[in-house]
Amino acid sequence: MNLQLEGKKALVTGSTAGIGFAIARTLAREGASVVITGRTQDRVDAAVKTVQQEIGDTNVTGIAADLATTQGIAKCIEAMPSVDILVNNLGVYEPKPFEKITDDDWHAIIETNFMSGMRLCRHYLPGMKTANWGRIIFISSESAVNIPVEMIHYGVTKTMQVALARGLAETTLGTGVTVNSILAGPTRSEGVEQFIADVARTKGIAPDEIEKDFFRTVRPSSLLQRFATIEEVAALVAFVASPLSSATNGAALRVEGGLLRSIL
Repeated sequence: MNLQLEGKKALVTGSTAGIGFAIARTLAREGASVVITGRTQDRVDAAVKTVQQEIGDTNVTGIAADLATTQGIAKCIEAMPSVDILVNNLGVYEPKPFEKITDDDWHAIIETNFMSGMRLCRHYLPGMKTANWGRIIFISSESAVNIPVEMIHYGVTKTMQVALARGLAETTLGTGVTVNSILAGPTRSEGVEQFIADVARTKGIAPDEIEKDFFRTVRPSSLLQRFATIEEVAALVAFVASPLSSATNGAALRVEGGLLRSIL
């Protein structure tokens, strides 16, 4: 299927690895001009080089900036004043008992997971409305619905993203701009790979046994019963970013392996 992304400019935050990298690579394969972002120049350069080597003649560039800060946002906007597609993928998580989550912990995760996307939307959304076309996508999580007791602050920021996306979508009435969120489920990202390897090594068992135990005890409602691949998540994002998804707006779209049991 041709997603008609040729000539579209896309900015993907937190895209040097994991889901963000897979999204950037998929959009580039579909012909979009993609900007990869990350906190360090080395990581950004490595990600850009990898995509260029895999795809060949493609327009992929990078911006090194800490988008959890206002200074990083300003640097990004200066380098990329306008975009057609904004994918707010940047996010962090940290398992921690609620009683031990400090004010600083709350501020840090909200700045990274929520404020970064909000600030970018505040800049790019008006230009999209003027152009009468644009796509804003928040990479949220099933944790926005099933707040994980082991990291409540993370789940709260994912819910905040969904609420912001819906609110912004309401402002696009009658335009060619859409704003949606993606509820990703447990995904085999770089961090998850390392986690599985570490636990397997500690317990002296095979990594696939760790995965089976996770879905047996931690996420038993999953219908997929395995970690999704980053490419599976990226495929949905690429469609939502395309002109073909014009009737999808204000939605919280699921790619969580059937983990959520509600039908709405």
